[in-house]
Amino acid sequence: MKDMRAHAEKLRTEAAECALIRDLATDPEKRELFRRLAEHLDVLASEVERALARKLANERP
Repeated sequence: MKDMRAHAEKLRTEAAECALIRDLATDPEKRELFRRLAEHLDVLASEVERALARKLANERP
C-alpha cells in the first residue's frame, strides 16, 4: 500500500510540474500539451487513490 500511495503522490507532483510548465509556456501548442498532460496525470492519480481506498475498505473487518 505504501507503493500505491507513493505512486499517487508522484503522479500528483508530476501533474503540478506540468501545470507549472503550462503556465510558463509561451507557445500555445506547448501550453495545450502540458495542460492535457497535467489533466491526464491528475486523473491517473485519482484512479490510484480510488484503488487504494477500495483496497483499504476491503481489508477492514
